[in-house]
Amino acid sequence: EHVVNYFFFVAEELRRIMARLGFRSVNEMIGQSDRLNMRSAIAHWKARGLDYSRILAKPGADDRTAIYRCEDQDHGLDRALDHVLIERAAPALERGEPVRIDVSVRNINRTIGAMLSGRVAQRYGHRGLPEDTIAINATGTAGQSFGAWLARGVSISLEGEANDYVGKGLSGGRLAIRPPADTAIGAARDHIIVGNTVLYGAICGEAYFSGVAGERFCVRNSGATAVIEGVGDHGCEYMTGGVVVCLGGTGRNFAAGMSGGIAYVLDMDGDFGTRCNREQVDLRAVEPDQGSVDPSDMLQADETRLRTLIGNHGRYTGSLLAREILDNWHDYLGRFVKVVPHEYERALIALRQEAMPALELSHG
Repeated sequence: EHVVNYFFFVAEELRRIMARLGFRSVNEMIGQSDRLNMRSAIAHWKARGLDYSRILAKPGADDRTAIYRCEDQDHGLDRALDHVLIERAAPALERGEPVRIDVSVRNINRTIGAMLSGRVAQRYGHRGLPEDTIAINATGTAGQSFGAWLARGVSISLEGEANDYVGKGLSGGRLAIRPPADTAIGAARDHIIVGNTVLYGAICGEAYFSGVAGERFCVRNSGATAVIEGVGDHGCEYMTGGVVVCLGGTGRNFAAGMSGGIAYVLDMDGDFGTRCNREQVDLRAVEPDQGSVDPSDMLQADETRLRTLIGNHGRYTGSLLAREILDNWHDYLGRFVKVVPHEYERALIALRQEAMPALELSHG
């Protein structure tokens, strides 16, 4: 009752303010920048010396020209490929039964898997479905945001290539992209397979790409695991969690603003340090594991974690580079560099120390 009364109070106050300004509806207010009180904003000390006159200027418009959206727009959602995926995935969505879907994609198909994942989340929540309940095998060239917000239990394997924003907001699903079997491009490690800003804002899930990514790979990744065979500039930018394995070269400014998670970079030429932004991270050698290790502990088990992820990369993409590294493991292990943020490592150590008394008590 109190909440309802509060909203009535706010609505009444808004109506009074609008009336004082001479408006009868919110729509009438849209675009009326000439009614803003610019003096107090511009006089603020944070805005000193800045000129907002062009931003706040009111463009001229006659009575026939709309100054706000008043017509419905057709975004083509009724023609989205996801409608086909949702229909074919009905047994999984309705009864949790595993389904396999084969589909061709084109670059006009954007955010493939997003609407499907919405249906999974609507019925099963963030916990999603068991792994590979909805397994999609795709061929072709995917448009932007391929696999965006992919939910747990949904996996998409693409034989082809994809544009920017692959795996944006990845939410527990798995993506795997590899070149076509009959490709004539040569070694996948030398060619782009996905575009820029891949796995932007991903929170969990896995991604494996047999080839090279563009710029800003895994920017703002907060929990996803990814394996790639080379990245452009600004890799792992603003990353806060998750694990990234780069099996090839990187561009400049790697790890800029990286405050969490870890990355492993295969540094064959020994010059990765010159391309890494070391303001917030340390670079460590990857040593062989000694004795029993816990792969869930980011302070240890580097060799086990690396070997497992590269093995997964080979399994899901058929990567020849993954096979080469695993077949010559002892030659390659020492060439990996671990990237770990300072504060993230301190936090992990502190958490481990806090957990020690409880662990000792349980054993006692």
